[in-house]
Amino acid sequence: MPVDIPGFAYAAAVAAGGIMGYVKSHSIPSLGAGLLFGSILGYGAFLSSQNEQNYGVILGSSAALGGLMGYRFYNTGKVMPAGLIATVSAIMVIRYSMRMFSSASSVKMQ
Repeated sequence: MPVDIPGFAYAAAVAAGGIMGYVKSHSIPSLGAGLLFGSILGYGAFLSSQNEQNYGVILGSSAALGGLMGYRFYNTGKVMPAGLIATVSAIMVIRYSMRMFSSASSVKMQ
């Protein structure tokens, strides 16, 4: 089974962003949220690596993070980090949604 490299890279980027937020501005909420979402995304990437049809955790957490950061970007207009994370989260939601729809159509054909 192939390793979900984009999923693990996304999880690492989110966790690293939380750490950078703490280092730059001593923001404990950034650290906590980054590590929490990074851990959940990493677990979702692990599950997706074990079984390509097991994408629920990473799809749901990507959608939640994308929504939160999209709302934050809408309110502040700051591209870093809110706009960037919202964009990458949207890409990941599209990626896993395509996997979901392709697996649903293959089940219908059988």
